[in-house]
Amino acid sequence: MTATIETTTRAVIAELLERIGQGDPDRIAELYADHADWKLDWPEDEHGRAATPWIRHRVTRADAAAHYRELAAHHVAERAATRIERVLVDGADAVVLGEIRQTARATCRPYRARFALHLTVADGLIVRHHVYEDSLAVARAFAP
Repeated sequence: MTATIETTTRAVIAELLERIGQGDPDRIAELYADHADWKLDWPEDEHGRAATPWIRHRVTRADAAAHYRELAAHHVAERAATRIERVLVDGADAVVLGEIRQTARATCRPYRARFALHLTVADGLIVRHHVYEDSLAVARAFAP
């Protein structure tokens, strides 16, 4: 049973990463459950919040699509790159480790941020999306 769960988890995560690379927010969001536990490791105060509206907690599939739209709108697509270093799977849980390279559209400042993305898959859909990243690097890139 665990092998089947892990196979499904791996397939969903591989498809998610492929769709993120393609950049279609609605297709990406199709992989999320109607309601998901979505959190980002970001200071709860106003530290850079206005400049980074995509960095907030989400709940619904529509929220997931909005996240990817807002993320794209605030970065220079031609100067973005993501390097996936590992995808670790344990049953329904997966952790994606890597580094993003982005350029803030508002300031034209590039940044790099290491990340860990903890995902959980149930019934073929993502029900948990927790991101841990270098929030200081992001905040500095968007600071006026």
